[in-house]
Amino acid sequence: MYPVPPTFNKMDSGASVVDRKGTVMLKFMPSIGPRKYDSERKQLFALSANEVGCLVSLGSDESCEFFHDPSLKSSLEGQVKKTLAITPLTDGSGYMFHLSVMNSQLKTNERVSIPVTKAEFAVIRSAFTFALPHLLGWDRMILPQFEGSSSPAHLNKQGALKATVDADYEWDR
Repeated sequence: MYPVPPTFNKMDSGASVVDRKGTVMLKFMPSIGPRKYDSERKQLFALSANEVGCLVSLGSDESCEFFHDPSLKSSLEGQVKKTLAITPLTDGSGYMFHLSVMNSQLKTNERVSIPVTKAEFAVIRSAFTFALPHLLGWDRMILPQFEGSSSPAHLNKQGALKATVDADYEWDR
C-alpha cells in the first residue's frame, strides 16, 4: 500500500485547485512460495478517498466491496473489471482482502486473497486515517492560508505558531 498524492492546476487568479484527487494504491502479488511473490502478475487497485473512508469505518463483523473499470468512459470500457472485497474472518481474528481482476481481452481471471490480522488492520486503519486529508489535498490548500495567522487554533501552548509540514517533502519520503 502506498499513497498517490493529488495533482493540482494553477488558475489564472493564482489559486491552485485539485485536478485529480489522491488515492491509496494497493498492490497485490500472487504467492509462488514462502515469502516469494510473482511480481510479473502483480495487480493494482486504487482506493479513492470515499473508499478509504468505507474501509476505515468497517466494524469487526462488516464487509465492503468495490468495483472498478480502469477504462471507464473510454473505447476500452468493460474489458477489464476489478473487484476488491474485504470480509471479516469467521473467527473474528481479522479480515480477508479478495481481489479479482477479469480481463476479457486477454481472457484471464486473476484472483488474489490476503488474510489481514486485527493488528495489521489497525495499522492500515491508522495509516489511511492519517492519509485522508492528504488524498483530498487539504494539507496543501488549507494549511498555507493559516501560516502567519495568529488565531488561537493555530498557536501552540507557548503562543507561537504551530509548525506546518511541507507536503512535498512528506510525500517524497
